[in-house]
Amino acid sequence: MVHPPDARLRLTGAAAALVVAVVAIGLPPRLDGAWGGPRYALVFLALAWAAFALGAWCVIGLPRRTAVTLVLLGAVVLPLAASYGPPRSSDDLYRYQWDGRVQAAGIDPYRYPPAADELVGLRDDELWPADGAWCVADGPGVTAGCTRINRPTVPTIYPPVAQAAFLLAYAGSLPVRLFAIVLALATTGLLLYGLRRLDLDPRRAVLWAWCPTVAVEIGSNGHIDVLGALFTVAALVVLARAATRRATALGGVLLGLAIASKLTPGLVLPAVIRRRPVILLASVVGAVALVYAPHVLAVGEGVLGYTPGYLHEEGFANGSRFALLTAVLPTAWAAPVAVAILAAVAFAVAGTADTDRPWLGATAMVGTAILVAAPSYPWYAVLVVALVALGGKVRWLLVAAAGYVAQYAASPSLVAPDTAQRLGYGAAIVVLLSVVLKTRRAAGAAA
Repeated sequence: MVHPPDARLRLTGAAAALVVAVVAIGLPPRLDGAWGGPRYALVFLALAWAAFALGAWCVIGLPRRTAVTLVLLGAVVLPLAASYGPPRSSDDLYRYQWDGRVQAAGIDPYRYPPAADELVGLRDDELWPADGAWCVADGPGVTAGCTRINRPTVPTIYPPVAQAAFLLAYAGSLPVRLFAIVLALATTGLLLYGLRRLDLDPRRAVLWAWCPTVAVEIGSNGHIDVLGALFTVAALVVLARAATRRATALGGVLLGLAIASKLTPGLVLPAVIRRRPVILLASVVGAVALVYAPHVLAVGEGVLGYTPGYLHEEGFANGSRFALLTAVLPTAWAAPVAVAILAAVAFAVAGTADTDRPWLGATAMVGTAILVAAPSYPWYAVLVVALVALGGKVRWLLVAAAGYVAQYAASPSLVAPDTAQRLGYGAAIVVLLSVVLKTRRAAGAAA
């Protein structure tokens, strides 16, 4: 194919950006000492985000066939580059691996915590090494030992569809991170297909395939959030063109499976609720109930696992979790104010969302929830990245980038955790508002 000069320049820029992104994402785990610390992690991540911005701009301006080839190339090499070495900033994948092993042994994953006496026979040196970061002492129903599995004295928090994925990976002898990378590639393919089906530009898939959040949180940390993103994209592709009750029900089932993979896709509901609401809600609830039913029959109310305790531990109940709100409000007020903000946004999205373009309202809803919660866990934004790639406003990617400031700036050598959260998400809010105001002024001047 012969490219005009502008296309050749963009192709060169895209190739250079991809090389820089691969180096910036793949090099840090190979470095020792200070270069491997949080200060330089932020530098490398900033470089990766800059390369992503340049690369995405170049790819979207290329001929479609060339662009799609580059999208797929980046979707493969970036998470593989990130997968070198141990998980970079999370140990959740060891819990995934354990839950898969427990299910393969015929035991419901919500029944026992990893340290339970009943599960001692499933321990091995891989997940229970002597130098594991999490150690427990002998106690009632608990056998002493050290493990890589976080919170080994409490049951799992992951919903049933995620548990099915853990079992599938374990039964197929697939490493958790490789399984997650396959799901990320499937999401890239679904975006390429879905964008074409929706008469949108398939080159937008680069916003998912090349995003550093996807590469690091899926390729390195193996987070199951990718499964929720995959089902959410599938649900919105179906619901955006759901001309029949059957199509609406199918979209609702897919969204229900997304919610039963990771609870955050539930935030998408206000953006789609006007699409035959009775059928939609019935199919969502039905899908969730169906996948939970076997576990409810097996363990009763224990199916909630450690979820209530986790929410309390993370400060959702007492308000300490909401770093941006506690900067200007008493901690006791933060949780009620957070609920009020999200309720107001959900009401506005439900009332104004375009049912033919539900990703717009969905991106605003999920992005706002992340800004309110201000988590130091960048993987929460995986869903935002998928929604942006599907057609959401690109400016919401700022939320994904902010998560890395919240995570890596929080260290003894830099700033306190709540300060890091305020810096990252506060800057994202300022830039988001500036972009919105500038866009509105430009629209007003044009009118």
